[in-house]
Amino acid sequence: MSQSVCILGVTGSIGRSTLKILEQHPDQYSVFAVTGYSRIKELTEICKQYRPKCVVVPSQKVDELQQYFKAENIQNIEILTDEAGLITVSEHPEVDVVMAAIVGAAGLLPTLAAVKAGKRVLLANKEALVMSGDLMLQAAKEYQALLLPVDSEHNAIFQCLPQNYLQIERHGEPQLGVKQVLLTASGGPFLNHRLDELKNVTPAQACKHPNWSMGRKISVDSATLMNKGLELIEACHLFSIKEQFVTVVVHPQSIIHSMVQYVDGSTLAQMGNPDMCTPIAHALAWPERITTHVPPLDLFVHSQLDFQEPDVVRFPSLRLARNAMKEGGLAPAILNAANEMAVAAFLAERIGFLDIPEVVEHSLNHVQNGSADSIDTILQTDQLARQVASQRITQLES
Repeated sequence: MSQSVCILGVTGSIGRSTLKILEQHPDQYSVFAVTGYSRIKELTEICKQYRPKCVVVPSQKVDELQQYFKAENIQNIEILTDEAGLITVSEHPEVDVVMAAIVGAAGLLPTLAAVKAGKRVLLANKEALVMSGDLMLQAAKEYQALLLPVDSEHNAIFQCLPQNYLQIERHGEPQLGVKQVLLTASGGPFLNHRLDELKNVTPAQACKHPNWSMGRKISVDSATLMNKGLELIEACHLFSIKEQFVTVVVHPQSIIHSMVQYVDGSTLAQMGNPDMCTPIAHALAWPERITTHVPPLDLFVHSQLDFQEPDVVRFPSLRLARNAMKEGGLAPAILNAANEMAVAAFLAERIGFLDIPEVVEHSLNHVQNGSADSIDTILQTDQLARQVASQRITQLES
């Protein structure tokens, strides 16, 4: 029986990779809804090829989309708008699977809507879980949603854990013989740069990842190691473990995607070529497996694997994220909001590369932490953190 898929953020790299998998398995999956933000021409091409029933865009992009639709003679696709539209398609009764691939805090409410509708949610938006971890997981349990990790690292951990690990009760301590999680990091494009060299790196350099093809925001996060910090927080929530049980390991080749160590001395690793189609296919079909175009790993080509500790002096974002997870409450939401603002300012060449963690730390110190006990509280704190970060960015510019 074919499953109906909603792709939130279809024009991004994860959305495109998801379409590749669906295209390989037309008898098993169909596209019900797609959403896009700014790449309206690309979105039109996707709609022309896959003929979803619904498409969601910002209200200011509706005219542009309608013009493209008219030019391409595309009919019978319902156009929805803004956050309300995202939520509508995420919880739509005809949708079986939701790929949550919107970047940043904008993905929080539609992802939560999909969870509350009891969907199979493929989580590629780490920020949603960073901001609302406990609430998201409580909702998944209450509404019997299946929340599956798509980030290559978390998907790798999921593959290396005992099969029923996500179904058992966990209270911060590893269970079922698990000792700790080893979260791998490529180290990004500046792994071997000195601190003084990092002062003058450009957005173009920061966006040139050595192994992965990603969007600009996540590429900068990878360069600062904030991406790994956000993933550390995500891992703590997904697998219900305290931050001291997550060790970050720099592995420049990106062949081992993460590992799990057990109390008997075993270490299980998930390996593969760096291609997001693998974790997407795994989460889409779990507990089954489906074919992808990704070639199997050639160990004779990738014969050398290196590992090292991360340098939190050159890359303080990782330290800030770990501390935010340790502190708990609203601290991860503050961290995420300030980082989004700082990365956007860096990409606009308003601040320097080393100013990004400075803005984040300033915001963590100047926004009051509290209990993340409601979505309204989380969203209010998110906005406050953005205001504080924005003020700090303006100060750094002058």
